[in-house]
Amino acid sequence: MNKKKIINDPLYGFITIPNDLIYDIINHPFFQRLRRIKQLGLTDFIYPGALHTRFHHALGSMHLMNESLINLRLKGVDISDEEYNAALLAILLHDVGHAPFSHALENELVLALDHEQLSHAIMKELNRQFDGALDLAIAIFAGKYKRRFFHQLVASQLDIDRLDYLNRDSFFTGVVEGKIGSERIIKLLNVHNEELVVEEKGIYSIENFLSARRLMYWQVYIHKTTVGVEMMLVEIMRRARDIAGELPMASGLGFFMKNNITPTMIEHDRDILTAFCGLDDYDVIGAIKSWQHHDDQALSNLCRMLLERRLFHTRLMEKEPPKRDVDRLKENVMKKYQLPMEVTRHFVVEGYKTNAAYIGGGQKIKMLTKSGGIVDIANASDLPNIKAMRKLVKKYYLCWPKDISLQA
Repeated sequence: MNKKKIINDPLYGFITIPNDLIYDIINHPFFQRLRRIKQLGLTDFIYPGALHTRFHHALGSMHLMNESLINLRLKGVDISDEEYNAALLAILLHDVGHAPFSHALENELVLALDHEQLSHAIMKELNRQFDGALDLAIAIFAGKYKRRFFHQLVASQLDIDRLDYLNRDSFFTGVVEGKIGSERIIKLLNVHNEELVVEEKGIYSIENFLSARRLMYWQVYIHKTTVGVEMMLVEIMRRARDIAGELPMASGLGFFMKNNITPTMIEHDRDILTAFCGLDDYDVIGAIKSWQHHDDQALSNLCRMLLERRLFHTRLMEKEPPKRDVDRLKENVMKKYQLPMEVTRHFVVEGYKTNAAYIGGGQKIKMLTKSGGIVDIANASDLPNIKAMRKLVKKYYLCWPKDISLQA
């Protein structure tokens, strides 16, 4: 069977599957599941075109990794065929552990375990099934391989993941401010002392990259309506967990809703990990369509509101919302919906989001100067914007149903 296929991608054109192992990994049920997990969760409620999936993103990231490795080889960086394939596998599988609706339900189905840890656990299980063929890919993914730049290509302040998702999310949402020159950035990557660097002439492309990332956070990832709709989904799942014993749902989803699955359990029980790899957006939406008719008024109201796009009103603010406003909203929810006070927490939700385009610290973007020196990109003398983007911006949010007044 010919396994060297090509896939037509809307961003890059034809993507080539380079070898049999990668073809088999892509065709594995654990990876095919990513077709049924939207890249941006519920963001299509705000940007209707945002229906692309983690499957798209994984393949696109593999393509950009391939382009990056070709470029580094042309610059004289010694990369063996084993390292080459391992890097492709590491980026291909970097998001395989995402829960349904991506970040929206992070930590909701498996408590205290983020998608990177789940991806690591799934990669180890795939490695067992493929007789150790992913050993080096796992080492690169986990940052345990001696040549640091391979891990930096997978996960860092300037990684392949971000180069793909910024352009891909910009394309499918239509938010043009997120578009970056990924091809130029890749051409200007290099390796110095086994660390990833960007050549000095790429400095303005990096400034644009960081600026685009910052704008995408405010306009897409933490758009106030995105925050509101995702909190509705989270509260649906939390209310459903409270009464899970009474609810109809697919057996796989039911298992995670009715049990407190811990990191230790999922990392050491192959059956639980396999069950997680059977979950996708369809399970959750199917359950919500069923739950809208349930006798529990809190759950049924939330489900109907989501399905009918009667979304929470969301207010972003510089400081924590006043307690009197939160209490007043809960009282008004209790009166209007005839609900016990203890369940009003599912309708009045508060928290905060942060945005920092460039954190720096232990994951600096390093620039290779024309004289051969290495400097933090933020310390380049003519780029004050990057210094400003290092500031962590924190926004508090308060969400509540639009038909509930804040007035007494």
